[in-house]
This record gives sequence, C-alpha cells and structure tokens, in this order.
Amino acid sequence: MATQTTPDFNKVLYAPLAEIDPEVKNIIDKETWRQFTGLELIASENLTSLAAMEANGSILTNKYSEGLPAARYYGGNEYIDELEVLCRKRALAAFNLDPAKWGVNVQPYSGSTANFAALTALLQPQDRLMGLGLPDGGHLTHGYYTAKKKMTASSIYFQSLPYATVPGTGLIDYVGLDAQAKVFKPRLIICGASAYPRDWDYGALKKISEREGAWLMADIAHTSGLVAAQELNDPFEFCDVVTTTTHKTLRGPRAGLIFFRKDLENAKDLEKRVNDAVFPACQGGPHNNTIAAVATALLQVAQPEFKLYAKQVVANARTLASELAKHDYKLQTDGTDNHLVLWDLRPLKLTGSKVEKVCDLLGITINKNSVSGDASAQTPGGIRLGTSALTSRDMLEEDIKVVADFLHRSVQIALTLQKEAGTKLLKDFVAAATKQQEGKVGYQQVQDLKKDVQAFATKWPLPGVDVKNLQKPEGLHE
Repeated sequence: MATQTTPDFNKVLYAPLAEIDPEVKNIIDKETWRQFTGLELIASENLTSLAAMEANGSILTNKYSEGLPAARYYGGNEYIDELEVLCRKRALAAFNLDPAKWGVNVQPYSGSTANFAALTALLQPQDRLMGLGLPDGGHLTHGYYTAKKKMTASSIYFQSLPYATVPGTGLIDYVGLDAQAKVFKPRLIICGASAYPRDWDYGALKKISEREGAWLMADIAHTSGLVAAQELNDPFEFCDVVTTTTHKTLRGPRAGLIFFRKDLENAKDLEKRVNDAVFPACQGGPHNNTIAAVATALLQVAQPEFKLYAKQVVANARTLASELAKHDYKLQTDGTDNHLVLWDLRPLKLTGSKVEKVCDLLGITINKNSVSGDASAQTPGGIRLGTSALTSRDMLEEDIKVVADFLHRSVQIALTLQKEAGTKLLKDFVAAATKQQEGKVGYQQVQDLKKDVQAFATKWPLPGVDVKNLQKPEGLHE
C-alpha cells in the first residue's frame, strides 16, 4: 500500500487494475467469460493451474537475469539462481531423465524460440534439415516454405526438405524419408508435429540420422505431457535434443524448454552451444516469473495424479474420434493415439475456415488446419480438435460424447449456411449466420445450438476462476 509520503507520481504503482485501467480489466473479464461459457477444443491450448497463474503474476517479473545461474550479467540474482536450478531439476524429474545424461535450458520464451535456438546450436547457416511438411501435420518452425517464398526463419537461414505422410493412411512415410535422406544428406532431422494424431517411431529415425551423420531432434511441444506420463513413446531414448512448449499437454504457462544430451562425445560442446544459442544468440533476459510458473507446473507433472490426467486426455480424444466416425466423417489416420483429432472436411465440400467461423459463433473454439493432400496451408481442408482443455475442466468420456454431438450439429449447420449463402465465398458464408439473415434456417440453428453449448459449458469449473461469483461483463461480442 502507498504511504502518506508516497509522491503522486508513484501512487499509480499501488492501485489495482480495476481502478487504474478498467478498460484492460474489462477485456480480461470478457476473455474469462468466453472461456467459462464456451468449449475449448484447440489442440495447442490448455488451462493452467491457479498456482501457475499466481507464480506467473508474481514480483519475479521485476528482475533481470541475463546469463545462467552463478554466471549472470546482473547482481541480485541469488534467488533467481535458486529458482532456475529448481526448475531445471523439476524438468528432468518430470521426464524421468538422469541428470548425468541430460541437461535442460528453461529460459526460452516459447516453443518457436526454443526451436530456433536449437537450430542455431546444431547448425551452421545454410546447413540442411528435414522436418515433416506443414500440410502433413508439421510445424512452421520445421523448415516450412512455399514454391514462391521461404516463410519462416527455419527455411530462410537453413536449407530444408520436407518429408511426408503416406497418401491414404496419413501415417509418417518412414520409407520415403529414408530415401530422401540418402539423397539430401541432412545435418538435422526433426521429428514431431503440430497436427499428427499418431505416435512416432523414434528408433527408425535414429537409424536414419546415424547413417547420415545427422542430429536427431524431437519437437514434442504438443505431446510432452503425454510423454512425461509415459502414455506415448519416449523420444529421449533416441534423440540428441528435445524441445517442447510448456502450455499444451504439460498444462503450464506459455514458455519453452530445450533438453540436450550430456553423454555424447561432444557433450560439453553441445551444452555450451545450446545455452549460448538461447542467450545471447536468440533472446535476452529470461522471464523469471514464467520460469517460476513452469517450475510449479513441472512439480504437478511429476505427481501420480498427472498420469491419470494424461490417460484421460487420450481416452477423451479416442472417444471424440469414435463418436465422429459413427457419423461417417473422415478422420486423418482414422483415429488417434494422443490428444488430438484431425477432421478432414473435404468429402463434405466444406473448408476448415467455414467450420471454424460457425464454431466461433457457437462458443466452440477450434482451428482450421491443413490435412494431408491439401494444395495450400492457406486454404485448409480440415479442422484440428484437442481434448486437453476439456479434460482440465473435469470432462470424461460421456461428456465428450455430448461435445461430439455439438460438433456434428455444427458441421450440419455449416452445410445449411453454405447452401443459403449461395456462393463459396467466406464473407457470404459468415453473412448467412448473422442477424442480417434472421428468420432463415441456418441462423436459427446457430442460435439454438449456441444456447445448448453455453448451458453445457457453464456446468463445469474453470481453473483459476471463482465461477460461482463470476459476473457477465459489459461489452461482449454477442
């Protein structure tokens, strides 16, 4: 609290957000209401804990700490050092890693910065890398480019060649990858994806990388929580470097981690290269408040209850896939091994963009996504669904069946709206669902389902929020 002698220019430092900036407070309140009254099905999102939120919003945001523990460029870091060492220890424990064999850098701001730092550590400019192609479920940071443009830093600064999935099955084409690697001679092979519903054969990739003298890196941003809970294959058994975000299936704050082997011949060199790539090569001072929240989340990951959570995430995803399959919808790989389902809408003559728009109107948050065979990632033919966040709101298999029915109704509404729009243009499709079209079948179906979704969603708790006393804020986008 401010004192009687606090000068006027400092009194602002002691006022709560609602008093000092009601506009931002209102936006936060509206987002809280959106999350409470809707269903979060974006596979790259989850709901972190109250404890992680408290750590992330702590006084640690005040401290600068470039460098590493015991080797900082600023003073006053004795407790920050303690925190970062603790976070490293918990990261290794969460994945059951031997500290003699593995190290970890916990400073990356996000998964994308973690990936580019890892590439900076492992490669020289214009070295060659291979990653899963974006239309087949890969990630932008794995070397994505188009015929006309190098889209991301991973393709601008390095030469990349995508590998693919097998047409028809949607499964990773390990045979094709092997053949490509013999010709392309990559210095790095990246495994991992942002929209691949199945597990990975890390052993097969290791054989290829060893033959070519290439590094093997796993980006497990999506699946790291399931890996930690031993629900999926273990990339640490075969890979040299493993990167991840911390906010997806790990259920922490938004940040990244880079794990590196310490039992290689050049282990000391690799450790230094990774640490130097994070700072000073790719970013500045770490966000200590976020590192605290990561440490708290990793403590939770190491508990037996988290394993039960991970099992339920997978069970819910499989239930979602099987329920959609009952309606004869086409799913990439015909199911899932992990937390996500990739739904191919092309047989329905729908685009992912249109279904995403409909679901936004209904309070169901999904994202359009390319599916194997798409000509362009800009006009994706599918949607990606995930069950991590719904599971964090206590939903089990029977509840997921209700959600699957909402999704079925959403797609049927999209087909009605497309017919009523009379064109294939997205703007005409959106107009068909708005009040300008009040009285038409599609508009009324949207209103009816929206009520059902909200009634169902508000039955469930929301981590970090006292929903009993939650008030509907002003200014919502109705």
